[in-house]
Order: sequence, then structure tokens, then C-alpha cells
Amino acid sequence: MKTVKIIIAVFLLSLITGMANGQKNDNIKPYFFIQITDPQFGFYEDNKGFSKETELYEKAVNAINRLNPDFVVITGDLVNNKDDNSQKAEFKRITAIINKKIPVYYSPGNHDIGLPPTRQDIDSFISDYGHDKFSFQHKKSIFIGLNSCIIKANTPVLEELQFDWLSKELAKAGSAEHIILFCHIPFFINSFEEPESYSNIPIETRNKYFTLIKEYKVEAIFAGHLHYNSSAKYGNISMVTTSALGKPLGDSPSGIRIIKVYPERIESLYYSIYEIPETIVL
Repeated sequence: MKTVKIIIAVFLLSLITGMANGQKNDNIKPYFFIQITDPQFGFYEDNKGFSKETELYEKAVNAINRLNPDFVVITGDLVNNKDDNSQKAEFKRITAIINKKIPVYYSPGNHDIGLPPTRQDIDSFISDYGHDKFSFQHKKSIFIGLNSCIIKANTPVLEELQFDWLSKELAKAGSAEHIILFCHIPFFINSFEEPESYSNIPIETRNKYFTLIKEYKVEAIFAGHLHYNSSAKYGNISMVTTSALGKPLGDSPSGIRIIKVYPERIESLYYSIYEIPETIVL
């Protein structure tokens, strides 16, 4: 009887150890997620319809379900007219097709909440999509999404509250393997020193945020807004702007970005909606 008990105890110990090792190995295993930006239902037809956006987003969602990323981030301008309920309904209808096991996170764009945004429009976005900013840990990395419209507009009180929130979330990151941010409007496009324009964040505000971002060693920021691809660096921080899933405004076609996360690095590649691979090799 004593021998049987010892065998059972050894088996249970090995089972628990195996589970622990499995969890540890899962934490260091490479993975990928998908960024979509500016599906902007209604843009192609100047708010008279959204058949092209429907086609493109359905293709993207089919690819998401086939590839099974760890999560999806949609960085704003979900619709072209924030007051058009039919545009929002169509975006939500197709989003609901995404496998429920794949989390989806949203950052609002200027077409979703206005610029400058009102408290009412922000509350409406939160009611529709659950949040206007987010922070979560996945495996050993921290992912944070910002409402860049209130940063761009320097919206009184709301911008200060979000900055304080960001400071606290970054302080909690501790020894995170990677810290990655998301927003709609890029902080800069080609150079950190570039002047303010419609498409970036004011210089004074840019400096304020990057003082914090540098302190906590944020590795990359992914944005949208431009409807074309662009990338630049400030020190070790990558500022990556992704082209639109909806109507492009440059040479980059409609598509999605796939970001691979390894223990020692991150890699990202943009794919045309018509050239998304069948599988992702890590």
C-alpha cells in the first residue's frame, strides 16, 4: 500500500511539474497578432454606401479566423461618419464573425469620435466597443492602446487623465519583455523633429509623451490615420504607421499588418488584403 501511495505521489508531482514547464515554455514561444486600421466604412462612396469596405473587411476577418492570431488590434476610423448608424452596424456585424476565442481591442480614430472629441462621442464609442483605451499583459509583454484624438486635440482634463493612466500602466510593466503601444494618429511620420501637421501630434505634446515612453523603454508604437505605410525611429523606439484596410491614399494597397513577437525582438510585415499568406511561419 505504501509503495502504491509513493507511485501516485511521484506521478502527481511529475504531472504538476510538466504543467508548470508547459506554461513556462508557452511564455517563451513566439506568437503573432494582427493590426488592422482605417476600415472606414463609407469612405469609398462618400457615405452613400459601403460595399467595398464590406468586401475588404470580410476578407480580413476570413484571414484572421484562418490564421488564428493571439489577438487583433484595430487602430481607429472604424467608420467614416460617426453619426451613421448603418456604417457602425455593418462594421459590428462583420467584426462579430471573428472567432470569439480571438480578443479584439480598439483605439478610436478621428472619424469615430471627432477632432476635437466630445465627452459624449467618447462615451458613445465606449458604449459601442467597450473601451477607448486599453492595457493588458500577454505572456511576458505589455500592450497599451491610447485615445490619440484627445492627445492631438490636447482635450482639457481628458488628456491629463489619460496621461496619468498611461504613466501608471507603464510603471506596472516592471520587467516586461516588450512594451508596445497602439494609437490612431502617429506621434510622428518621418522624423521625431518634424513640424506639426494634420497627420501627427503637436511637438510639445510629442516631447511630453516620449519623455515617458523613453523612460519605460517602449519598443514600438503602431498607428494608422495616414492610409499609407510609413516607419521611422526615435532612438530605439519604432514608430510604425500602417496603411488602411479600407481606401488607401498612397502607394500601399488595402491590407493588414502581421506582427511577430519573439523573446528578443518583434517583427512586422504589411500584407495586401489579396496576398495574405495561408499560414504564418514563426
